Amino acid sequence: MGDEERQEENQQPNSQVEPTETSESPNQQEYEWPKIRFDVPPHRTYHFHKQFRTGNPNNFLKGVKWSPDGSCFLTSSEDNTLRLFSLPDNGSSDQVNAYPSVSEEDSYAAELVVSEGESVYDFCWYPYMSASDPVTCVFATSTRDHPIHLWDATSGLLRCTYRAYDAVDEITAAFSVSFNPAGTKVFAGYNKSVRVFDIHRPGRDFAQYSTIQGNKDGQTGIISAIAFCPTHTGMLATGSYSQTTAIYREDNMELLYVLHGHEGGITHDPYIMCWDIRKAVEVVYKLYRSAEYTNQRIAFDIECSGRHLGTGGQDGLVHIYDLQTGQWVSGFQAAADTVNGFCFHPFLPMATSSSGHRRFQIPEDDNEKLHLRGDENCASVWSFAYDINSGEQS
Repeated sequence: MGDEERQEENQQPNSQVEPTETSESPNQQEYEWPKIRFDVPPHRTYHFHKQFRTGNPNNFLKGVKWSPDGSCFLTSSEDNTLRLFSLPDNGSSDQVNAYPSVSEEDSYAAELVVSEGESVYDFCWYPYMSASDPVTCVFATSTRDHPIHLWDATSGLLRCTYRAYDAVDEITAAFSVSFNPAGTKVFAGYNKSVRVFDIHRPGRDFAQYSTIQGNKDGQTGIISAIAFCPTHTGMLATGSYSQTTAIYREDNMELLYVLHGHEGGITHDPYIMCWDIRKAVEVVYKLYRSAEYTNQRIAFDIECSGRHLGTGGQDGLVHIYDLQTGQWVSGFQAAADTVNGFCFHPFLPMATSSSGHRRFQIPEDDNEKLHLRGDENCASVWSFAYDINSGEQS
């Protein structure tokens, strides 16, 4: 990327994003979380597969994430493209079960399509995104051989970039990216380091923190995942391909704990491990998912009340676990191939899943094409049964 292109990217209008005045998002104020019933299989409300195969029948999804306000979700796929799908009528009851099964046609088309130049490593929403305030409607992407991009989720235009350089002054790509809970900084994971960008200062200004301590202790390898504590404790966790998780303080990146015991890279380990960070010595319990034979990122999510966790796997199943006991609760078949993304709606009894994997097929002749079913390389929106008078979960 040349200097002129970099300058043009940083001259995009409206590059500033201001945090909201309150510490709570609109959907969190005076809202009673629904008690989702996982003993009843969910219904497939919407389904998408055809628009992911335009020009490449083998194009597969790599992840999916709801926007913080729940108005839409974002998918990432192998064709270096992100697609935004709005939730019709914000999940009103008259839309539920409109598409209960896989059909030949997609439920509806993506509202926004953003194309990157190279493979997308990670993406995340601005934490105070609200469809009613276009200034906050942004998401960030990290892409191979490119800086971090901040995209406008209403127009698809590039707002600005955050650039890191290596020892020979060439752009180095982040492998993971996340906003801090206050929405003022972008944390990005690199090889044995984390760089922190001020969102109001796009360009090449950043603070860099090594994950290796002076005596070689700490966290080695590529930082492939970053997550912040949702209760605003000022802590964040980073996952590494070197099979470790580390806990840091957000304000100064002081290393607090390094957690060992994973069998693979954090993003594709067959076990999700639960730790008690008050005494991070032993694993509290392990949650299994089918991921022994893949290098794909497989994401999990926790539903809005904080009681249950959902995760996909290579078997096409979504497994639901009780976080208080570590016990398996239920599961359902979400796709016919790897479910690499599963994300609960931020406040409705809904979830979305993404599936797919790279298929290696040698055609017998030039006219032969790869034919996939509607439940392969696809995305779906699921609606769960729930108790109307839920109150607090027992």
